[in-house]
Amino acid sequence: MVKITYIEHDGTAHDIDAEEGQSVMEAAVRHMVPGIDADCGGACACATCHVFVDEAWREKTGTPEAMEESMLDFAQEKQENSRLSCQIKVSKELDGLVVRLPEFQG
Repeated sequence: MVKITYIEHDGTAHDIDAEEGQSVMEAAVRHMVPGIDADCGGACACATCHVFVDEAWREKTGTPEAMEESMLDFAQEKQENSRLSCQIKVSKELDGLVVRLPEFQG
């Protein structure tokens, strides 16, 4: 299992154990993390799983591809470290990953 910490805009942290191979969004939905709605079910067709990747993890999570970038244009509060959690695959290299949730998703 891979530990991921989701931090709500008010500072409330949710530490979960995610399975390798699933997405960061799928792990959040399975553990009922508030603020990850995942309206499109992970098809990269909305921005309701928007997260801010902690700076220490940006390189390991990679950069958004073109489709993700276009969906992020619809996200409120977009920042340089914005990602759609449905596009980040859980791997053992991400053990300890920290992501923060935008205020509007709280």
